Amino acid sequence: MRKLIGITTILLTLPIMVFLYTQIGSEIHAATQFQTQVKSSIQLTEPSFSSPVVMKDRNGKIFSEEYVEWRKPLEYEDIPFFIQELFIQSEDTDFYEHVGYDLSAIVRAVVSNSSAQQSQQGGSTITQQLVRMRYLTEEKTYERKVTELLYAYELEQVSSKEKILEMYMNEMYFSNQVYGIGAAATYYFQKNLVECTEAEMAFLAAIPNNPSLYNPLKNFNETKLRQELLLDVLAKNGTITQAQANDFKSQKITLKTKQKVQQYPSYSTYVIKELSDLIAEKDGFAERLEKAQDPAMKDLIKAELKSKVDEIVSTGVTIETSLDPLKQQSIDRSFNKKLENTELQASGALIDNKTREIIALYGGKDYRKFDFHRAYQGYRQPGSAIKPLLVYAPFFETTEYSPESQVNGGKYCIGSFCPQNYGGAVYGDVTIKQAFRFSYNTPAVRLLETVGIEQAFGFLNRFQFSEVNSEDHNFPAAIGGFNNGVTSLQMADAYSSFINGQYQPTRAIRSVKNKNGDILYAWDSETQEIWSAETISYMRSMLQDVVDNGTGIGVQGDSSYIGAKTGTTNDFHDFWLAGLTEEYTATVWIGYDQPRDMGDIESEKIHHYLFSELIKR
Repeated sequence: MRKLIGITTILLTLPIMVFLYTQIGSEIHAATQFQTQVKSSIQLTEPSFSSPVVMKDRNGKIFSEEYVEWRKPLEYEDIPFFIQELFIQSEDTDFYEHVGYDLSAIVRAVVSNSSAQQSQQGGSTITQQLVRMRYLTEEKTYERKVTELLYAYELEQVSSKEKILEMYMNEMYFSNQVYGIGAAATYYFQKNLVECTEAEMAFLAAIPNNPSLYNPLKNFNETKLRQELLLDVLAKNGTITQAQANDFKSQKITLKTKQKVQQYPSYSTYVIKELSDLIAEKDGFAERLEKAQDPAMKDLIKAELKSKVDEIVSTGVTIETSLDPLKQQSIDRSFNKKLENTELQASGALIDNKTREIIALYGGKDYRKFDFHRAYQGYRQPGSAIKPLLVYAPFFETTEYSPESQVNGGKYCIGSFCPQNYGGAVYGDVTIKQAFRFSYNTPAVRLLETVGIEQAFGFLNRFQFSEVNSEDHNFPAAIGGFNNGVTSLQMADAYSSFINGQYQPTRAIRSVKNKNGDILYAWDSETQEIWSAETISYMRSMLQDVVDNGTGIGVQGDSSYIGAKTGTTNDFHDFWLAGLTEEYTATVWIGYDQPRDMGDIESEKIHHYLFSELIKR
């Protein structure tokens, strides 16, 4: 009877055995067929991920983050044993024994797939899942499965189990563009992983199995149910007791979702631009661009620079800046309020006199990140605000005259260029100080002629006026007539030379660091003497006189010194105010994006008010 039962069993199982032999034989045949081709193409290179870019203010506090994917990779030693076991026992119990794949699991998957009459995913080890995330696609074909096995085996040959588990846990998808267990802890609980409770860790471990179904922001209850299932698995396998599992299940899970930090867009937008300038300077792109004559070659160099910047940014860097958050917040609020309910726009820049750092920027009314940034992209004619830099300081620097010296304010022509004073007024001999105080035009042209065009521009070219070129070397420049114009940031940068005669290009970035805290880039200190002590004494005195007695009346501040120069362009298209206090150097521009006459609001002195807000301590 027993023999009969045995024979019957064999006969009944024979079709199954034949079927399994056929299916496994098919897998072996496919493996043989693909082995040479796939083996030669296996490239176990480190994948390239886009990591967050973090910006910190002068106090070391994060004020802006740039990322599409939120990642925070951890070392194996920093991943608690408890959560390692959660994944191993739920995904791959034989992880430490197999060679990258589990044959018994594959056989079970073959049977399951065939019964379902379609290719389902199944039988995948942690190593296989890592391979799929890193190197392959999610298509469900036997060919892809064979390739996956070969990759998994090769990965096991070159990596330790610990390294594989580390990579796996850093690359799993946790929904909501969150990758890796370290990032998941900071995103969902705003904690480092080691600070999470066992209940929280198990909750996080529930997500990757099906990131859509177990998205805790949408399907919290489903995620909680899977968390409880995982805890029961640990209890069943003896990692924890059932009592501990029940205790962890009973603990309340409270999400505290991380919000992307996006403060002070006027400043952070400029920082990204300056980062490109910094990399260009340090890696030789700026020098190559300066030497390149062919426009096509310049475009090629610019493309190379952009690729380099993208490469640096994608690695995840921390940019330490000089931002003063209190000043930036105050400027944004006061400027926006003053400009609301109007079509007027404005820009502004504020520099710390002690450090020569940019501490605040105003890119425009209600500015949003990466909009047109008027502080560094808005090139406009500077009007008389350029006179201190191009005319008066060079005049004192190259002659023996003083502010009390005489200059004629009458009509004056050089060739066909016949400038007029404001309102067409004609003056006789006036002091240089008076001509500066009330911004007379004809004296400025006379003084520029005395200095000489090229000598005057020799001073101006030492600053960061990137759009000033040889075509601007003419007498209309004395009263602000430039082809492309200047920006408010460039003006503030140049006016900083009136602090003490020394000039150091102003910067927002202090350093750029990698994930390990190593400095990748930082600006060099480049200080040069521009103006003599006598010239500085004359200029600061005259700038102060403008505020006390001239076109700058209305500017107010709480500093022991305030000096400034106004600027108005033809047809009242632009209003400028540039100057400095003991603490700050600042520039304000107001106007319309599509220039039009602002004569009707000149008496409101809006730019005086905004400048006063800018220089408040």
